[in-house]
Amino acid sequence: MHAPHLPRRRFLTASLAPAAAFCTLTTGCQSQARLRDLRFTTLSEAQHELDRLAALIDRPQTADWTWGATLTHCAQSIHFALTGFPQAKSPLFQRTVGAAAFQIFAWQGRMQHDLSEPIPGAPALNPAVDAQTALTHLHDVITAFHRHTGALHPHFAYGALSKAQYELANAMHLANHLSAFDVSPVV
Repeated sequence: MHAPHLPRRRFLTASLAPAAAFCTLTTGCQSQARLRDLRFTTLSEAQHELDRLAALIDRPQTADWTWGATLTHCAQSIHFALTGFPQAKSPLFQRTVGAAAFQIFAWQGRMQHDLSEPIPGAPALNPAVDAQTALTHLHDVITAFHRHTGALHPHFAYGALSKAQYELANAMHLANHLSAFDVSPVV
């Protein structure tokens, strides 16, 4: 006997529900409400916003980390694609929950995650890091990513990603973090 065929949308919803629940539990959704709705699909788009924000770093922010620490964290994420992440979730997690979470983020065109959670095993962030130094380093890491022609290391949560998928993941990651920096006019 064959299982009844579900419409594609209902099937996808049912299939991705566990990953959606995981994302909801780990994103700090309450803090997401106060963020700007930034969406990038490429690192070049993110770089334009980085440069725009760099001129406004004295403005109020809703971020949990300083501007410099945020830039360092984002640089770490891109750098680890090239060199390997210090710690990874299990291969089973990466193939199931992690892969599904990435697909949900890609489908939504945005990532939502806990903006105060460091990359597992990454060096501790220095809140007093010089912002200009951190910005220059992030731009350098993005350039290195674009020039990289070899294999990329699996993402600690999402597992193996193509270069295009990694670019999207990092662009969405940057959008989520940069959305915490307020650029509204000072009254």
